[in-house]
Amino acid sequence: MSPPPFTRTLAPFRYQFPVDGMISRYKFNRQNKFVRPLIAGFNHYLAQHLAAASATQPEVLIPAPMHPHRRRKRGFNQAQEIAEQIGRELDIPVANGLVRRKYKVQTQRGLSREQRLKNLRGIFDVCAKVPERVAIVDDVVTTGATVRALASVLSSAGARDIQIWALARTPG
Repeated sequence: MSPPPFTRTLAPFRYQFPVDGMISRYKFNRQNKFVRPLIAGFNHYLAQHLAAASATQPEVLIPAPMHPHRRRKRGFNQAQEIAEQIGRELDIPVANGLVRRKYKVQTQRGLSREQRLKNLRGIFDVCAKVPERVAIVDDVVTTGATVRALASVLSSAGARDIQIWALARTPG
């Protein structure tokens, strides 16, 4: 497999009990009280990493985009809300409209890594000039298919330092 089109992933939590349940309650039932402590810990974690001498702060945060139909159904984009809270805390602008989903696809839940990659092929479109240093923000990185697809289009559009910032990642 080729190297990922991003420079690093920052995800302070493992997507396992109790974090998986906290994120699910937030994501699918919009129970914000479950995500607040995760975002607070995430902010602290990011601040520590950005304070390191070798760390570079992104110019913008790019929330993983949702298709408008899925956003209407869910009522919000959790990646956008997480990015906005982190952006306020770390004083980094959020570029909500920089990337969009071109079409609706099957949900990634329950798909294998190969199915996820195929499901996302060609789905993202860059809509504006891309800064050199960006961070893609999402709630969970599982197989990495979504962030890999996003990072690939951002790299093709001129981004050179692409970080992945997520609340959690699956173990392993």
